Amino acid sequence: MNKIIRDKQYYKFCAYGFFKNLRFFDIFFLLFLKESGLSYTSIGILYSIRQIVINILEVPSGLLADSLGKKRALLFAFVSYVFSFVIFYASQHFFWLTVAMFFYGTGEAFRSGTHKAIILTHLKANGLLGLKSRYYGSTRSWSQLGSALVALLSAGFVFWGTDYRTLFIFTLLPYLIDLILISSYPADHPINVHYTPAFVWDAFIQTLRNFVQLFRLPQTVRALFSAAVYIAFFKMVKDYLQPLLKTAALQLPVMMALSGHKRSALLFGLVYFALFLGTSFVSKNAWRMEKGPQQAGTPVNFLYLLGMGSVALSGLALYFNRPLVAVGLFIFLYLVQNARRPLMLSVLSEHIDSTIMTSGLSAESQLETILVAIFAPVLGLMVDHFGLSGGLFLIGTGFILLFPFIRLR
Repeated sequence: MNKIIRDKQYYKFCAYGFFKNLRFFDIFFLLFLKESGLSYTSIGILYSIRQIVINILEVPSGLLADSLGKKRALLFAFVSYVFSFVIFYASQHFFWLTVAMFFYGTGEAFRSGTHKAIILTHLKANGLLGLKSRYYGSTRSWSQLGSALVALLSAGFVFWGTDYRTLFIFTLLPYLIDLILISSYPADHPINVHYTPAFVWDAFIQTLRNFVQLFRLPQTVRALFSAAVYIAFFKMVKDYLQPLLKTAALQLPVMMALSGHKRSALLFGLVYFALFLGTSFVSKNAWRMEKGPQQAGTPVNFLYLLGMGSVALSGLALYFNRPLVAVGLFIFLYLVQNARRPLMLSVLSEHIDSTIMTSGLSAESQLETILVAIFAPVLGLMVDHFGLSGGLFLIGTGFILLFPFIRLR
């Protein structure tokens, strides 16, 4: 990567991703909800509520970001995250967990696609759009490095007696740092413009017209669905690595002198640290799979099948009482997501104009949230009724069957 790309804004983008992923609670989130007394079905309902909130706000948030400024939308997103972390810490009652999920979903809706659109706008302004896969993959790798570091830190905290709830308070500091960092981004809204109701309405309607144009081309719709289906699958399945690891920790023939809680914390820290180092490397080098923007479809299709298949096989391995093998197979889901996302962004940028990129990516996210809202409770029910192995096998196999409908040509 040359010196032109490594400007001050590049380092800000990297720092943003690094601090954004310092979510200390993340690798224990599903266990936190289970410890709060919830069944897998109730957890699926909570996930569904979060996605419904995102679904309602996704396109309006993207349109507002494109109309009134992406920087402002991103700042609002992080304020919403802060509210959610405080509520998660303060209560474990289902109602308040729902309220926390509402604020978390609001943050996701205003963040998703917004920062990617800011990056693409920066590349276009500097004549660097041809390097978008490489540039985005490089900045994304710093997000994964943040995840790797926080995996060790949060596992260490839990090992030494910190409860899962306190991890939400630890997460406040990096998110407040990101708020300050985003404030230093260049302004991306018209200067000396009076934001009267009429101006806001006209800007919103014009962006909406451009947004509707996206759905008039079949290849654009297929690309949006291809991106949304995989991310939806990843988001509703990824936290099930936590009970897999807990099962594996109890069967390990080492560290027998430690309590089950401490053994789980150590295994969580080591596995997630190695996992996120791997995803950082994969994300940074994903561009090497792309021979050109028009030829990104082949690796994107292959990676879809690889990710879904790894989860289905993980369920089979767990059924035959091979939890360590199941964990190893499940990790492919994370690696594939971080290889596929930069390539998918390149594909989408070929179909969506940069002036409505936030809206376009918000459309992708809305499709994703609909899928999660539908299938997260279904997955929870399957795990409650058929066990973790049966649930993973059925959901992985089901999404493999969707492939012919979303395959990129």
